[in-house]
Amino acid sequence: MKREMRRRRHQWAWVTLDGEATVHACRVFDVSQNGAKVVIDLVAEVGTRFGLALVPSHPRQCEIVWRRGRTLGIKFVL
Repeated sequence: MKREMRRRRHQWAWVTLDGEATVHACRVFDVSQNGAKVVIDLVAEVGTRFGLALVPSHPRQCEIVWRRGRTLGIKFVL
């Protein structure tokens, strides 16, 4: 299967955990239509799913595909 085109980014994004209003900052390093690579400081607190907002207050549900330290590979889910 052909890998989807990823766009390099170096931007801040926001993570919401368990649907809470608590928002944590993270960095997005690349993004595609179906996923992204992010670096997050609170990786120990992140479960398998969380919300990721590339623009404030518009989170998309994500699922972790892989972890390497504080770096996460995620896919966007419905």
